[in-house]
Amino acid sequence: MGKKFRTLAVIPARQGSKSLKNKNIKLLNGKPLLCYSIEYSLKSNLIDKTVVSTDSEHYANISKQCGADVPFLRPEDISGDDVQDYPVIKHALDFFDSKGEFYDLVVLLRPTSPLRPSGLIEKAYEIFEKNPDTSSVRSVTKIKEHPFRAWEMTNDRTIVGFEKGIYEPYNLPRQVLPELYFQTGDIEVISRETLINGSVSGTKIRPIVINYSEMIDIDEASDFLAAEKYVIQN
Repeated sequence: MGKKFRTLAVIPARQGSKSLKNKNIKLLNGKPLLCYSIEYSLKSNLIDKTVVSTDSEHYANISKQCGADVPFLRPEDISGDDVQDYPVIKHALDFFDSKGEFYDLVVLLRPTSPLRPSGLIEKAYEIFEKNPDTSSVRSVTKIKEHPFRAWEMTNDRTIVGFEKGIYEPYNLPRQVLPELYFQTGDIEVISRETLINGSVSGTKIRPIVINYSEMIDIDEASDFLAAEKYVIQN
């Protein structure tokens, strides 16, 4: 049986970074950060095309050297600090639509999660195969700090419980707290229909649960040092 879905991997890598200079091409164990995600995508026989969406010729050249396609440079209006994922992914999908290349699924692989667990693309693909109503799949991990224990600072410098719908939620026993997860940066897979309808998630979002200890998301210098340590130890 052949592949059911044509699948596009998009690796977003704009130039610059406020928290860590040139984060997406910073060398991790001698390799540019974004190359880890490129290689991860290229290893999967479920990916039909691996594309880096960048606004930088320099980043584009590095991406090509690592094996990715860079058929366009991202327009300036979707390259700023505050630009969300949707316009970046939709721009890539529209670009290939205009070339007569149509994809059923788009896999988002962030360069800032370079050491993701193996098999995530395959797990997501299988979820879509078994659940045709799936609008998207994303990686999540169980939270360590429960939001029921969170406090909000008020204007008069007092604090109130952040969760307002339950009486004194911060006093609830740990055993009765709802099991909650937060999304990791490892993988998101979105159906074509969901993107066309203007969303990166849709209404039927299914999870791939990742162990907290396996999650590495690089945002600051300390995260990068942790990733370097992990590479050395493994």
